Amino acid sequence: MAVRRREAPKAGGVNPNPNASTKVWLFSLLLTLQYGAQPLISKRCTSREVIVTSSVLACEVVKVISAIMLLAKDGSLRKTFKDWTLIGSLTASGLPAAIYALQNSLLQISYRNLDSLTFSMLNQTKLFFTALFTFIILRQRQSIQQIGALFLLIIAAILLSIGEGSSKASSSRNPDEILFYGIIPVLVASVLSGLASALCQWASQVKKHASYLMTVEMSIIGSLCLVASAYKSPDGSAIRQHGFFYGWTPLTWIPVILNAVGGILVGLVTSYAGGVRKGFVIVSALLVTALLQYIFDGKPPSPYCLVALPLVVTSISIYQKYPYRVRKKEL
Repeated sequence: MAVRRREAPKAGGVNPNPNASTKVWLFSLLLTLQYGAQPLISKRCTSREVIVTSSVLACEVVKVISAIMLLAKDGSLRKTFKDWTLIGSLTASGLPAAIYALQNSLLQISYRNLDSLTFSMLNQTKLFFTALFTFIILRQRQSIQQIGALFLLIIAAILLSIGEGSSKASSSRNPDEILFYGIIPVLVASVLSGLASALCQWASQVKKHASYLMTVEMSIIGSLCLVASAYKSPDGSAIRQHGFFYGWTPLTWIPVILNAVGGILVGLVTSYAGGVRKGFVIVSALLVTALLQYIFDGKPPSPYCLVALPLVVTSISIYQKYPYRVRKKEL
């Protein structure tokens, strides 16, 4: 009896066609730059007076406009919305949209209270939670190497949490403020990201929901959730008192638009090249973040970051290189 090893298809993976090679490289480069620069740009262009809910809502509006333009460009806009139903929309996009709305708010808070490199590395823990929830919801298993890689990622996150939460020398700000308004929000956002990613994958694979349509639905539903919560939240009170664009400058639109474009680029990279190229983008983006932080802020990475960075890079590289393989027996 012979045993043949067959690699299970990667979630969302689509091998790029030779004719699409230029597009793959272009989209990957743009996403790498956007992902790596986003924390730094958000911190420099968004003042602390800007109300978090206003920036999140503005980003969702840009996402909707971008997704509709892309649907119109590829000629599928009329057919997509002709086949649309409210029940199908709520089933596929309702819960992920509400989760992503909360996640985005937490990320906006964390951006302002952590240095760019620490934020980017802690944000990588979403890979662990994505793996966990895809196993729970879709029964998608991990290889031994991938499980080891995920443990490396958690060790890196713990190192960063200890370093940023206890070292007063690393920042003039209160360590408790860094912990509760920087580290904890981004870790909770990672958990939510993993759950929402698994639900979106379920909607895509089981419900066969189109990617750009989900972007529109989730942005609208998420925005409605934020507007509803604003009636009782401090952000809602601040908007009613000071106005929606309180603290905004023309520069505030830069991170808002970049964040929305990044969401579109993720879909394009996954569509053309699959998960492996997206993993390469994530690793490269960490190095871009470190480089930009040193160039523009003149701040070299802390000792904790220097230890955690190779752990994060190694973890994500191993995770992408050694996917789970199904053993298929043949007589």
